[in-house]
Amino acid sequence: MKIKTKITLGVGLLFLLIIILSAVGAGFISALKADTDNILVANYNSLEYSRVMLNSLEAPTPENLKIFEDNLKKQSSNLTEIGEGDITDEITNHFNEFKQNNNDSNKINLLRKGIYKIMNLNMQAIQRKSIVAKATADKAVFWIAITGALCFLIAFTLLINLPSSIANPIKELTASIKNIAAKKYSERVHFESHSEYGELARSFNVMAEKLEEYNNSNLAHLMKEKKRIETLINNMHDPVIGLDENLKVIFANEEAIKITGISHKDFIGNHCKDLAQKNDLMRTLVQEILEAKNNIAGKNNPLKIYSDNKEGYFEKTILQISATPTGEQEKQIIGHVILLKNITEYKELDFAKTNFIATVSHEFKTPISSIKMSLQLLENEKIGKLNEEQVNLLDSIKEDANRLLKITGELLNITQVESGNIQLSIIPTDPKEIVLYAINATKTQAEQKQIKLEINCEESVPKVHADNEKTAWVLTNLISNAIRYSYDNATVKVNLYTKDNKVNIEVCDSGQGIAPQYKDKIFERYFRVPGTKKEGTGLGLSISKEFIEAQGGNIEVNSDFGKGSVFSITLNVA
Repeated sequence: MKIKTKITLGVGLLFLLIIILSAVGAGFISALKADTDNILVANYNSLEYSRVMLNSLEAPTPENLKIFEDNLKKQSSNLTEIGEGDITDEITNHFNEFKQNNNDSNKINLLRKGIYKIMNLNMQAIQRKSIVAKATADKAVFWIAITGALCFLIAFTLLINLPSSIANPIKELTASIKNIAAKKYSERVHFESHSEYGELARSFNVMAEKLEEYNNSNLAHLMKEKKRIETLINNMHDPVIGLDENLKVIFANEEAIKITGISHKDFIGNHCKDLAQKNDLMRTLVQEILEAKNNIAGKNNPLKIYSDNKEGYFEKTILQISATPTGEQEKQIIGHVILLKNITEYKELDFAKTNFIATVSHEFKTPISSIKMSLQLLENEKIGKLNEEQVNLLDSIKEDANRLLKITGELLNITQVESGNIQLSIIPTDPKEIVLYAINATKTQAEQKQIKLEINCEESVPKVHADNEKTAWVLTNLISNAIRYSYDNATVKVNLYTKDNKVNIEVCDSGQGIAPQYKDKIFERYFRVPGTKKEGTGLGLSISKEFIEAQGGNIEVNSDFGKGSVFSITLNVA
């Protein structure tokens, strides 16, 4: 018998038994319900009507007599027992006579006797019907028990025999497959059955024969090495895609297939150009290879890829594979390998750091502002005069509060830069206004060191495409740095001129300058020239660079160590 037939018969029989058991149970439950309803609906209602009529006779007022008459009518419509109709008619006649003579106490006694007869008749009926219901319940228990026991025996028989008839051949086949996996290709299975297992055994034996024949050939060793390499690539946690010299995909591991969304059969063997036309991610991955085969950058900016219902960040690396053919001396490109390193975890840590800095910086601004307000109140002579030492302490506190406020502002700016949410309002702007604003903002700082601020500006300077606020912040930061690192009584120059259809703003100081080995690092975050005694976070120049480049401009530094530095900003003409 076929396995499918066995399972169908077994499950079908169990289904039939469930239906039979359900039908028997439902039938007896329905009978019990009918007996119970018969008691409740018929006899219980008569008892209730009789009780109300007896209560009404206790005080035969017109209202109570009306209640008596209403319940008597209900009782007349609820005649369910033999003799109940005659008694009800007798009560009706006595009641009609009583209504004609309300003072006849004998009629009340006759009415009460009639009501008691109805109650006694219904009580006897309830006892009789309860016996019938109990008999029905006993019968239901008996037949349900018989049916349940029969179902249990049949189901238990199926439980013992059916699983073993299906599972035992599977166990034997599993053991044979394990032997084949252990390279014991002489393994065979023998099922003397006309079921599906017999067909499976014949197919398995044919497969084992072919494997035994294949294993004895030389090709098996080559395939073994190929499988080893494929296994290594597939077990890599980072996506890997391999191309041959003709830019056809020769391998791609499971991670690469998962993130690209291209099926394995549509991936392997197809030209990357064809895949790029159908898949946006593939177009991004092979764009550099298609544009310039011999000049491929090693690494690119992180790619944001949506995979497994979440966003991930990957760093792309393209490797050119070259080899020297036998008998030749020059290397030839034989393929490319695209590696995607998953850096999501590091990006998430970076985001967490940025959010933390932003939160802390934002929380710092309120108490710092409160400190500055308190300082202004203390400096007000109306509150009270301060001695010289107290004034010095206030100046020191004010300087520290200003420095904290500046650091907080820089941290908020750097979190804006790191999150990529730089809010720019680029409009045609007069660069002279930006320069004058920055000069006025740093005038007090320059006067403290007796430093002269000198402006050299062309007569006609065109407007520039820039964010007025952020460009002014950058220029103010550069002039403030020039003042900080210049000697007392020096001159800081601000030059504004046009060159090559660009507007240039230069800030020149005569300080110590920057050592050559640090010039390339001066715009890096948190970098400070070693040995400097000036305070700072090392963020100002980094933020300045981000702000200017976000506007399409450029910022750079030229410095002659020992003679000063020149920071220049280049902006596009509007």
